[in-house]
Amino acid sequence: MKKLNVYWDERGIPPLPIYYRAMLKQVVRAGIDNDKHCEISISFVSADEIQSLNKQYRQKDAPTDVLSFPANADILGGDIIICPEIAQKQADAYGHSLDREMAFLTAHGLLHLQGYDHQTPEDEAAMIKTQNVILEKVGILR
Repeated sequence: MKKLNVYWDERGIPPLPIYYRAMLKQVVRAGIDNDKHCEISISFVSADEIQSLNKQYRQKDAPTDVLSFPANADILGGDIIICPEIAQKQADAYGHSLDREMAFLTAHGLLHLQGYDHQTPEDEAAMIKTQNVILEKVGILR
């Protein structure tokens, strides 16, 4: 049986609803293999901070919705950094809830930690399909 540790951090933002911890942990649990040990840190940061990280690590001087930084090869995990301000703008644009967008971004970040990418149309299609499967497992639909 897997051991799952999810750590939570909020920096420079208003406090998020406490139920996000349970909801997003369910998303992580639904997106990992049952026999793997997993250590994930989910941080919620301001648009300024995510822009700084995006510039530092991806050479893109713009805010983004989510960044992922994998851990070492011995353990599944790493850091998922989400900007709730950007997530809210995207939720509004897509016509769904912030809860759904935060769950989607967590699944998206988790898949990046597992080696998924979206550099080609085929890779993007596989990633989207897997994200949808994860969200369906936890009952978060569009």
